[in-house]
Amino acid sequence: MSRPTTEFIESFDGTRMAVHRLGEGRPVLLLHGLFSSAEVNWIKFGHAQVLADAGFEAIIPDWRVHGESDAPTDPDAFPSGVLVKDAFAVVEALGLTDYDLVGFSLGSRTAVSAVLAGLAPRKLVLTGMGLEGLTNWEKRVAFFVDMIDHFDEIKHGDPRFIAKSFMKTQGIDPVAARLLLTKGVDDIDTAELAQIAMPTLVLIGDEDRDNGSPQRLADALPDARVETIPGTHMSCVMKPALSEAIARFLSD
Repeated sequence: MSRPTTEFIESFDGTRMAVHRLGEGRPVLLLHGLFSSAEVNWIKFGHAQVLADAGFEAIIPDWRVHGESDAPTDPDAFPSGVLVKDAFAVVEALGLTDYDLVGFSLGSRTAVSAVLAGLAPRKLVLTGMGLEGLTNWEKRVAFFVDMIDHFDEIKHGDPRFIAKSFMKTQGIDPVAARLLLTKGVDDIDTAELAQIAMPTLVLIGDEDRDNGSPQRLADALPDARVETIPGTHMSCVMKPALSEAIARFLSD
C-alpha cells in the first residue's frame, strides 16, 4: 500500500493544516470525523488506496485540533463555522474546481454545511450520518464537553470511557477540543437540505444509528439514496466495503 504525500496549507486565519494526497485523477476531498484524523478514517484501513486504485486522487485534510494540523487554544481561532471555513481554505489553496466530496460523521456534517455555504462538488457522499445528526448540536456536544471536563475521573465502564480513550489515543488537546465543540460548529436547518442538488450517497453501517436515520436524511435531499455496509459507527471505517461503495458511486 502506497503512502500519501503530505503538504501544509494556511487556513483563513493562518492556522496550519496538513493535507494528505494519494493517487492521480479526479480529486476526491475526504473529511474525517471528530477526534479522528486523515490517517485513522481514510488511510490506515486502505480507503485512500482503494480510491487511488480506482483512478481518483484522494485529498485528505486533518481538521484543526486533529492529526498533524495545528491545535490552537486561542478562542479567536474558533469562529462560528470554523470547519466549513477550513474546508473552503483547502479547496481554494489546492485550486479544486471539479471534484467530489466525501465525509464521515462530523466530516459529513461539515460537508453538508459547506455545500449549503457554496461548495459545489460533482457528487457528495455522507457516511456515518442521519438526519438527526445535523441538528441539536448543543445537546449532542454536551456529552463530549462533559467528558473533557471530567477527563481524569472517567474510568472503565463509564459511558464516556470509549470517547475519552479515543481522544487520548489520538493525542487531542482537550482545551482546543472544547473550544472547537462549543464555539466552532453550528446547527443545520434541515429545511435547507432541499438546496443540495448534486447526486448524494448516504452510506451507513448496518449497526450504526449514532447520528439518527440515514433514510430520513436521504429523503430530505433531492437526489439521494441509502446504501448499507457492515459495521457499527466505529467499526465500519475498518472494513473495505466503505471505500468500495464510495468508489462505485463516484465511478458511475
